[in-house]
Amino acid sequence: MAKAKIDEEVMEEAEVSKKTTAMDKVLDASANPPSIDDVVEGKVIGIEKSAVYIDIPPFGTGIIYGREYINARDIIKKINVGDSVAGKVISISNKDGYIEISLKEARQALIWSEAEDAIRDKKIFELPVQEANKGGLILSWQGISGFLPASQLKTEHYPRVSDGDKDRILEELKKLVGQKISVAIIGASPKEGKLIFSEKNPEQKNKDYIIGKYQLNDEVMGEVTGMVDFGVFVKLEEGLEGLVHISEIDWALVENPKLLFHIGEKIKVKIIEIKDGKISLSIKALKENPWKEAEKKYKKDDVVEGVVIKFNKHGALASIEEGIAGLVHISEFGSDEKLHSSLELGKNYKFKITMFDAKEQKMTLSYVDPSKKAE
Repeated sequence: MAKAKIDEEVMEEAEVSKKTTAMDKVLDASANPPSIDDVVEGKVIGIEKSAVYIDIPPFGTGIIYGREYINARDIIKKINVGDSVAGKVISISNKDGYIEISLKEARQALIWSEAEDAIRDKKIFELPVQEANKGGLILSWQGISGFLPASQLKTEHYPRVSDGDKDRILEELKKLVGQKISVAIIGASPKEGKLIFSEKNPEQKNKDYIIGKYQLNDEVMGEVTGMVDFGVFVKLEEGLEGLVHISEIDWALVENPKLLFHIGEKIKVKIIEIKDGKISLSIKALKENPWKEAEKKYKKDDVVEGVVIKFNKHGALASIEEGIAGLVHISEFGSDEKLHSSLELGKNYKFKITMFDAKEQKMTLSYVDPSKKAE
């Protein structure tokens, strides 16, 4: 009998404890009502011609109406009474006491949250290429348009255009339209409504491992995979490619890399920089620096013979020996017309060295006018 009484008391205490705990939860929840921009969840309790009502305990009833109803019509068509839905709070309490909810904004908020998760987790998506422009490709994920820069394409998809012609690059990129490619999201901007994709990201771990095998100043053999107006692409091994910038091809002036190389050619290069998953290469670094010897031979005020190798907006570039060139400034002639009437491309003339800095590999020249000398 005593045991039965004790059991009864225990049961009553447990029941009271349950009620207290439940009440505590309600009180705790009511102490933190939803704020504007919060995403809340509740059950649909009514659907009218221009409004949807959602039970959001313990705060009250949410409503989707007006512009928000129109914006979410496609979603609302699929909703039934009793369904649980998530919405974004856009007003705490309207004139009728309802909490105004936006389904579309909530969906967008969730999508951007998913995008951030995808960036963090390095998720891979198979997406079709929708469009192409001169800078890269346009793709879409969860209804959001995104951009895949050409620089973020895998080696096999990068447009190898020998002369760097932008129209030809676009033609090559257009060949990818309609194809599905594996990409990762590497940037998300909710304010601008844009995503940035990368095709390189899926193989980043493997690429990091491959790059780790190389060190600064390593001299290696590679295969030419493409020539562009700014340099030459060289494959060091499967999954790793580097760039020889046009300024690193030779000590002498190089204007058109496609005249010096061909696809598939094996060349020796030197690694001069490893940064942010990219390798910079040099060919000229394998050769003796001509400025070292030139420092012993030339000085300011020396009169030398040089050949005009290029004209630009600043004047004429003249080479006094292979790899050693200096600028003859246009101001010396007064006009571009007088510059071209005095100097011709490919011809030799006398010049006076006005500045010579071997360490900085810089030299300026002054044209020695033979007619003035004769006077």
